[in-house]
Amino acid sequence: MCPVNLNPVPLKMKWLLKYFRISIYRSFVLVVILLLSSCGETDRIAEEIDKVSVDLQISRFDREFANASAEDIPGLKAKYPYLFPEQFPDSVWVAKLSDTIQVELSEEVAKAFGNFEQESADLESLFKHIKYYFPETKTPHVVTLTSDVRYENRIIMVDSLLLIGLDNYLGEDHHFYEGMQRYIASSLDKKFLTSDVASAFAKKVLPYPRNRTLLSRMVYYGKELYLKDKLIPSASDAQKIGYSAEEMEWAKANEEQIWTYFVERELLYDTDTGLDRKFLDPAPFSKFGLELDNESPGRLGRYMGWQIVRAFMEKTDTDLKQLLNMSADEILKQSNYKPKR
Repeated sequence: MCPVNLNPVPLKMKWLLKYFRISIYRSFVLVVILLLSSCGETDRIAEEIDKVSVDLQISRFDREFANASAEDIPGLKAKYPYLFPEQFPDSVWVAKLSDTIQVELSEEVAKAFGNFEQESADLESLFKHIKYYFPETKTPHVVTLTSDVRYENRIIMVDSLLLIGLDNYLGEDHHFYEGMQRYIASSLDKKFLTSDVASAFAKKVLPYPRNRTLLSRMVYYGKELYLKDKLIPSASDAQKIGYSAEEMEWAKANEEQIWTYFVERELLYDTDTGLDRKFLDPAPFSKFGLELDNESPGRLGRYMGWQIVRAFMEKTDTDLKQLLNMSADEILKQSNYKPKR
């Protein structure tokens, strides 16, 4: 009787299986080493940033004005001349002290931003990160105020001054925001305050593209969001882009379909500025012309630009400042971007 081979795996196959096990093990070890190396580098940078010294001065003009009397107006004008246009006489500011809307604004801001401790800590962290990556940048004097809910100018950063309109961060359901479109009101929350300041800084260091393609503008906003990855790393992705948690999940879940839509319709190199309104500008939803439109968040072009820039930075050792001046074409080509499935 011929002997029966009870081992169903041939010797050659056993050798191959052993080879693959070794290869998989080596790949696993390599991945672990790379991850540990990356974590080590991240920890080193975090330690260096923590040692950065910034002289952050925050003045609560909103509280000073709320507690002022008519006799205090000249002193406030001398301290904050940029907040008191010369064409208005003192009588205008004295009347504003007792204006019912101004009084209510001040009261509501005081409720939401009593001690400002958390916001101060977040801003200090932001400016430490800015100083680390952009050491030539001067830390601005921060002045908080009320702005009659001028949400389009909620953050103003000029030279060495940063103005923050706190009445634009009272929460989307606040009665001051009744009658506003929901996509605007949803952005008026204190969780987005530091992110908005980071955006204001990004606009100072990030050149707007001369190239008129949709891709160039997608990548421009992608660079701004990547800057936030570096400047406010403890913030969630939703906070960085101004989405709710649900909107963020929608964007991630549909990333592949969005990219396919852009590619198949050859939109990336289209120069139609109308595409900005559909995919880049603040809006209640993005406009694909499909049934899913009402489910989608606005500004998905910015989200896609962000993923392209992230893919590029993961694959290259490009310096952050170099990134800011690179063309969108070059970034896309080198990124080898593939949407998450």
